[in-house]
Amino acid sequence: MARKKEPDKEPNHERWLVSYGDLLTLLFAVFVTLYAMSQADAKKAQQVADSFQNALGITSVGSKPAVIDSGSVGAVPGAPQRQPVAARLPALVGGKPLAGELEIQGMKRMLDAYLAKTGFSDRVKISLNQRGLVVRLEDGVFFNSGSAEVNTESLAIVEAIAGILTQHANRCRVEGHTDDRPISTGRFPSNWDLSTARATSLVKLLTRRYGVDPRGISAAGYAEYQPIAANSTAEGRAQNRRVEIVVLANEPVLPPSPAPATGSP
Repeated sequence: MARKKEPDKEPNHERWLVSYGDLLTLLFAVFVTLYAMSQADAKKAQQVADSFQNALGITSVGSKPAVIDSGSVGAVPGAPQRQPVAARLPALVGGKPLAGELEIQGMKRMLDAYLAKTGFSDRVKISLNQRGLVVRLEDGVFFNSGSAEVNTESLAIVEAIAGILTQHANRCRVEGHTDDRPISTGRFPSNWDLSTARATSLVKLLTRRYGVDPRGISAAGYAEYQPIAANSTAEGRAQNRRVEIVVLANEPVLPPSPAPATGSP
């Protein structure tokens, strides 16, 4: 007797769910692996950043550079809040670091220590403000009355300042100031001329003799219009007669301009 033929089964239309489930499982495994790798890379990046900080003499967040220790210095007024270690690493411009808040403070400590060691603290005043580092040179020490030539006995101080400036890629501005007493000579018809000539003379000395990048330094004369003391006393006038070297925070030296193309039109 012949076996009764069983009816054909209907095809299973849900087999794709098996492949779909396998795909989701593989994707989940891939993303878990990528996440684990990213965490490991973050730890390695932090280790590299910490090693670089230690090489710069900055042992921890908020600590002072270990170049020299000469007392505490506050933060630059108006400076932005501190960022994580990796974000505060100094940027390089032309192979030199661009001095930020910590580096500006380190420059001040180095100059303060040099001036204290050499006995020039009463001739040069170092301060920090929203612009950056300000090195104030007194008129009576660096220039003779009515002259724009830097005194030779002050060259050692200028050389020490230049040694600090050439280590960083920040722009500098040399600013000349006078008191309110008028001047009228054959060379300097006004205080504008005298203050500008003194700033320019110091710029030439820094660039030509001591190697400061001429692309990153400028001269300005303000005559008697930016006093820091009253001109009613001799002491006040003496303070107003000054030349200031300002290291501008986070303003890099401009790259050289491309040479103009030559040839016939």
